[in-house]
Amino acid sequence: MENNQKKIVKSVGIVSGATMLSRILGLVREQVFAFMFGASAVNDAFVAAFRIPNLLRDMFAEGALASAFVPVFTDVMKKRSLQDAFRVANLTINALLLILSVITILGIIFTPAIVGVIAPGFAEVEGKTQLTITLTRIMFPFLILVSLAALIMGVLNSLHHFATPALAPAIFNVCMIGAGFLICPFLKEPIIGMAIGALLGGLFQLLIQLPALIKAGFRYIPRINFRDEGVVRIIKLMAPASIGLAAVQINILINTLLASFLSNGSVSYLNYSFRLMYLPLGVFGVAIGTVSLPTVAACVSKGDMDGVKKTIAFCLNLLFLLTIPSTIGLIVLSEPIIGLIYEHGKFYKQDTIATANALICYAFGLFPYASLKILVPVFYSLKDVRTPVKVSIICVGINIILNLVLMRFMAHMGLALATSIAAGINMASLFFILRKRIGKCPLKEGSSYLQVLIASGVMALVCWYINKSLDGYAARVGLGILAGGVTFLVLCKLLKVKEIEMLLKRVSVRK
Repeated sequence: MENNQKKIVKSVGIVSGATMLSRILGLVREQVFAFMFGASAVNDAFVAAFRIPNLLRDMFAEGALASAFVPVFTDVMKKRSLQDAFRVANLTINALLLILSVITILGIIFTPAIVGVIAPGFAEVEGKTQLTITLTRIMFPFLILVSLAALIMGVLNSLHHFATPALAPAIFNVCMIGAGFLICPFLKEPIIGMAIGALLGGLFQLLIQLPALIKAGFRYIPRINFRDEGVVRIIKLMAPASIGLAAVQINILINTLLASFLSNGSVSYLNYSFRLMYLPLGVFGVAIGTVSLPTVAACVSKGDMDGVKKTIAFCLNLLFLLTIPSTIGLIVLSEPIIGLIYEHGKFYKQDTIATANALICYAFGLFPYASLKILVPVFYSLKDVRTPVKVSIICVGINIILNLVLMRFMAHMGLALATSIAAGINMASLFFILRKRIGKCPLKEGSSYLQVLIASGVMALVCWYINKSLDGYAARVGLGILAGGVTFLVLCKLLKVKEIEMLLKRVSVRK
């Protein structure tokens, strides 16, 4: 088990590094949006338009598909052969192409009705709904490209090839950034250039992974067989998983719908703040979830439930160590962070304050968001597809109720806070159900929750003091992160936090 933990830490380091690059480029992409379009009606339209294929992507691709595909692919590979696993991958690719092509065509045809449901409040602003329809139609094929990219990512991750798949999203962001400077200026409606950039990003995100897939021995065969045992298992897992893993995206979609009735810019405030959340969420949550899934699937395939419990416990402990100080940093330094990144061009001081307030409310949900990336796939590895779906449906209902209550008093901030609370309820529910299903996870064994909280609390005081004492966004962010980070690491070292020791040892070995 200790060997598995070392492998997880090593792989998390690889995926986190690649994801960090992607998320930084993602922030640059958002800077381009903020500079060119600010928190305007045009940007609101793009956010709402991209939300539609993005929701479907989470349902069919990066969430549900990976969680359903990786356990089946791993099981076939372990119990039969790699070639049999590749055959299942081939059949899944072709089935996915057929299904998503139909969904994309129907989506393009019925875009006006979809936009009417997603953002009904846009009708009050002249031209806003029509622009959203146009952008949605352009970006709908993105669903096919990113879903295929996610499936290939699942194959490579199952083979413990993490670097190239983790770098693929960075290519998407490069294409979007490039579109902002090379396509947008030449169009009558510049925002359409960003939609074209999204399509190009999806295409290159797929293409960059193909050489690694071919090198691994995969050869494409144009065959479809919906009765194949492996494909049937994937579909049975994926159908309910689509709902289970899309809970956060559905909640954000509801936020978009309700925010469309608030003042201009509300949709953009929520988007800009949540995009910033994607940095620690991706670097830590997605990375650990991606790396842990093949290990959990392999343990389940061998019937090693003790290994499953220890892997879950270790990953949650590691995640706590990484996300709690990140949460503190986002809350205490929210305004200078938002101002430094976005307050340029058409993004003004009042936009910074409004976006920072949303970020604070979203930040409380960072650990729950990230934990779902670990917990939900475990249920699918155990062939339990119903539990996450039931919990997700309940939490969506809770989120809607909280939205309607909190937005009356807190406007767009209430929507962000409701999403965080719903994510926390989702996480807690799944964790306690999982404990009943597989037995108590050894979370306290070698854990350092109290030490991490103490170190995070002191770090918060250091960041708060620097934020109040200095002028200028750059100084407050730069010195705040540096001093806060050093404080946290030193205290964790003094308090003998096990996970920090493993991470530091990993860094020293690499040097």
